[in-house]
Amino acid sequence: MQITMTARHFDLTKAIREHIEESTEKIERYFDHIINVHFILSLDNNLNNVEMILHIPKNNFMSEASEKNMYLAIDEAIDKMEQQIKKIKGKWANHHKRKSLKENSQFAYANLIKKGNHKKTVKIKRIVTEPLTVNDAIEKFEEISDPYLIFKNMQTDRINVLIKKDEEHYKLLEP
Repeated sequence: MQITMTARHFDLTKAIREHIEESTEKIERYFDHIINVHFILSLDNNLNNVEMILHIPKNNFMSEASEKNMYLAIDEAIDKMEQQIKKIKGKWANHHKRKSLKENSQFAYANLIKKGNHKKTVKIKRIVTEPLTVNDAIEKFEEISDPYLIFKNMQTDRINVLIKKDEEHYKLLEP
C-alpha cells in the first residue's frame, strides 16, 4: 500500500508523518486489497482539516475530518474510513458467499399453475436435489410418501424426476 501526504498552509512534520503511517496500518489489518491512500492535510482559520482518499479495486473512498488538533483530525478521518472499509468488506464477503452457494447448490423448481376467475397463480416449490443413481432413487422413493422424487442423476449429471405409477411401476422423466 502506497501512502501519499500533501500539506497545505503548513509544513508537514516527521511526527505527523509517522502518526499517519501507524494509523493506516490499522486499516490495512481490516482490508488487504488497498492500492493507495492519499492524505490532504490543511490548516484553515486555526482548524485542522484532513481529507483521506483510499483506492481499492473498483472503488474509491473518501473521509474528511476537522478538529483543533491535527492528530485528532487524522484519527477521526481514519475511524470514518474504517467504518466504510468494514462495510464494503462485509458486502464483498456476502457476495462471495452467495456466489459460492449458487455454484455449489443444486436446486430444481416445480411450477403448479391453477386457473381460477381468469387469473393464473404460479406456485414455486424449491427442492434440494441429491446426486443419486436411478437404483438409489428408487430405494429412497420407497421410503418417502410423496408421489414424485426429484434428484440429480449421477450418470447423466442432470435433474430427473421419478414418478410412481403403481406399486411395481415407475416413470423416469429425463430432460
